[in-house]
Order: sequence, then C-alpha cells, then structure tokens
Amino acid sequence: MANKPPDRNLAPIAQKLRVRYAKRGRLRFSSHRDFQRALERALRRAGVPMAYSAGFSPHPKISYSNSAPTGVASEAEYVEIGVTRHCDPTKIRVELDAALPNGLDVIEVIEATSRDFSARLEASLWEMEISAPVQEVARAVEALLGASEVLVERMTKSGKRVFDARSAILLMESVAQSAVTAPAHTQMPPECVILHVVVRHIVPSVRPDDVLTALKQVGTLEPRKPVRVTRLAQGPLSEESISIEDPFDPDRVLV
Repeated sequence: MANKPPDRNLAPIAQKLRVRYAKRGRLRFSSHRDFQRALERALRRAGVPMAYSAGFSPHPKISYSNSAPTGVASEAEYVEIGVTRHCDPTKIRVELDAALPNGLDVIEVIEATSRDFSARLEASLWEMEISAPVQEVARAVEALLGASEVLVERMTKSGKRVFDARSAILLMESVAQSAVTAPAHTQMPPECVILHVVVRHIVPSVRPDDVLTALKQVGTLEPRKPVRVTRLAQGPLSEESISIEDPFDPDRVLV
C-alpha cells in the first residue's frame, strides 16, 4: 500500500503578512537557520493560523528576503508569512514580538497587497563602527572611492570566488557620533569612526566583510577591534539622492 502524506489542514492562503524585524545585541550572532527555528516556534506560540505546503513534509509558507550575515545586527530584516484567515497585522505584531526572544524584535507587520517584494530590496544602508584613528579611516575611504575596481576574495560553498566589491559601493561617508542611530546604550570607544555605506544588491552580493576587506586592501586599514556592523535600512534605491526608500510604501498606499 502506498504511503500517504500526513494529515494536515491544507487550507489555502487567505492573506499574506509582511514582517519587518530587527536583530539586536547578542542575537546578531544568530544564524539565518537559528532565526527560522525561532520564528516557527513563535508563530505556534502566538497561535498564528499558518498556511502549510502539501506533501510528506509540510512546511509553513514563509518567505525570507535577503537576510543579514551572521554576526551582523540589523534594523531592517523582512519575512512574509501566509495565513489561512484574515488577521489584524497590529495584533500579530504584538503577539509575535512577545513570543520571540529579546533581540529578535518585530518592528512592523502589514498586509501584503502587492507582489515582487524581494525585487524592491535593491540596496542596503550599513553602519560600521571602526576602532581606528580618523585620519587612517579617511585615507582608506578616499582610496577605495577613488579606485575603479577592487577585487576581493571570498570562500563560498562552491569554492573560492573573486569579484569586484567597488562596483556595488554607491556611498561611503563618516557621520558624527551624535548622529549615529545605534541604540542609546552603545558606548563608543575612543578613536572610533562611524561609516555609513550604501551598497547595491548585486550578484554575487557584496557583504559588509567584503567592504572591510576592500578598505584593508586599498587603504591598509587595520581596525584595533572587531568592526560592529548594523544594517539600518534596505529597500528601493533612490539613484538621485543615493538613499534607501521604504519597501512597504506600495502596500501602505493600497491598504
């Protein structure tokens, strides 16, 4: 007798919810898989009516978009979940946030009324806290921005890969400490320079560690401590102002 898939309520998706969440504090060291497990547990605890795939190993219908690397904090991570009945996004935000560990914080939940969300995530704004003299960082930034190409090397699942990091960097500038958007409890060490970097999402992706490698190669930058990196935003790229716009905007208009 042929095996049958396990019994499960396979009600169709009635609504899609888009979630913006943050990775903060020690939770920045959680991997993408760690977050997946934590989110699925939190959805069950919060009683969210998840839609599931068919087959022998049903999975909740969840789509993840461009997750930040392990070890990097973020204020702009996105996930989309399918539910089997209409829910109040504000209520889901509160209940899901309460069910997740502190440091994985749900910032906003909206109803998804448009498609191709991942295509809107065209660029990211990264904040880098670099423990090095101002002049040393300034020289490295000038050298990087003045280069037409900076090849960096990264080990991938398919082996070592070499690619141009410079082409993805659209903006790199230092900001005053008083203007930093990091949490208020963050204590900046002496001789710490804050860089804001806008990086276009290309293939292969240029990650913050690739940017730091490029700064070291062309500007011999050697931070005294590990660089703390936070993604402040990701979304549509304004080519005119080199800034990141809100990827939820189309849905806000239609709701």
